[in-house]
Amino acid sequence: MPAFVGAVKINSIASSAIFHIGDVYSMAPYSTAKTFAGGGSFNTGDGIRINLGHSYTHVLDKDRIDSSISANA
Repeated sequence: MPAFVGAVKINSIASSAIFHIGDVYSMAPYSTAKTFAGGGSFNTGDGIRINLGHSYTHVLDKDRIDSSISANA
């Protein structure tokens, strides 16, 4: 469905980002990433106190292929 779009301000776009205004059939990224992090890694805010003692992040990824982007080139 067509739409009217007012002013758009873009501060920055990463190299693999998708910026879209209007109708779209399919959107696909040109890069992927996998992040491993232990407990308490992505906490944000003021005055956060975290005590995890001994924290370990064990990763076992046998297939090594999670997001194929070969068809997006």
